[in-house]
Amino acid sequence: MTAPARTRTSDDLIRAEEPVLAHNYHPLPVVVARAEGTWVEDVEGNRYLDLLAGYSALNFGHRHPALVEAAHRQLDQLTLTSRAFHNDRLAEFAERLTQLTGLDMVLPMNTGAEAVESGIKVARKWAYDVKGVPAGQATIVVAAENFHGRTTTIVSFSTDETARAGFGPFTPGFRVVPYNDLAALEAAVDETTAAVLIEPIQGEAGVIIPDDGYLAGVRELTRRKGCLFIADEIQSGLGRTGRTLAVEHEDVVPDMLLLGKALGGGIVPVSAVVARREVLGVLHPGEHGSTFGGNPLAAAVGTAVVELLETGEFQRRAAELGVILRDGLTELVGKGVTGFRSRGLWAGVDVDPALGTGREISERLMREGVLVKDTHGSTIRLAPPLTITAEELRSALAALEKVLG
Repeated sequence: MTAPARTRTSDDLIRAEEPVLAHNYHPLPVVVARAEGTWVEDVEGNRYLDLLAGYSALNFGHRHPALVEAAHRQLDQLTLTSRAFHNDRLAEFAERLTQLTGLDMVLPMNTGAEAVESGIKVARKWAYDVKGVPAGQATIVVAAENFHGRTTTIVSFSTDETARAGFGPFTPGFRVVPYNDLAALEAAVDETTAAVLIEPIQGEAGVIIPDDGYLAGVRELTRRKGCLFIADEIQSGLGRTGRTLAVEHEDVVPDMLLLGKALGGGIVPVSAVVARREVLGVLHPGEHGSTFGGNPLAAAVGTAVVELLETGEFQRRAAELGVILRDGLTELVGKGVTGFRSRGLWAGVDVDPALGTGREISERLMREGVLVKDTHGSTIRLAPPLTITAEELRSALAALEKVLG
């Protein structure tokens, strides 16, 4: 008989996963059992400072009281209707989200990848119905080193061979250009182009921040060429960079926003396509859907998330604490750190490969009570909850200095 989980050690639980879970992840060897705020606790009661925040899904920390309360209240009323019926929570969620983003309409979905797939469908439909692209010929221009998810269509335009290899045949209709290269983008856009789809900051690639003027240049180019600008803000949005959206650093408003992760408050999966009316207006009943998209529980939690962002508190915290993060990392350059990129409470840190891989650095930090995640090579990513304190952030930076010493 299988022993109750509460009697198992971390090692027991990790071993138990091996034969019964698909091996599509390589987690750090920590088994989280409880969490609150910026801290998580493992099965044995060891505490860790969370500097990953679920890849920005936990922007408001673990179990934020306002979000938990909204979820509890809704659980007692109604959880799911499907979109076969209206529900009493969806209108307010859509109203508040359009007001927050400055756009007109919302297509509610669940996961980030689902939002990206939905955005691709909408862009193609717009190209045929509005732009007049001949049927079956619409193209979408994307950036190399992108990360928009791992569905079959999305890996079709990925340049990460780990995500692609063995999953073909691939979906056609995409053109890949170098990120942060307006000349290459201009050359790739033609009369068949439905949209340019980019991350304002490339997260998985190592928090790659484009040159000043790049996002404004993308906006100008897409307007001039008559195609859509789709900004994937699933990781970069909702306070992470010190603004509600990363595109706001250049005062840019795209035609379509893709949101997810933090939109669910770390409680339920919530994503959304938010766009101008003439863009999302191309959808008609039966052309797209999702059983759980826009469900009452998701709408209630999503509305509570928007309420937190409406105060501006979390954007200010990310901007102010981001200065501490940037200054602390600057002090480590030449002391094991070869370079870094940061905006708000988000950083990609390049560690001297002689000191270890990103995975090895992450494991050393774990032993110091700090959780981060590696990306390519010797790069680690830091994305703490926006609720982190200055003291906690400085202690995490001290731990990084220690493991690099």
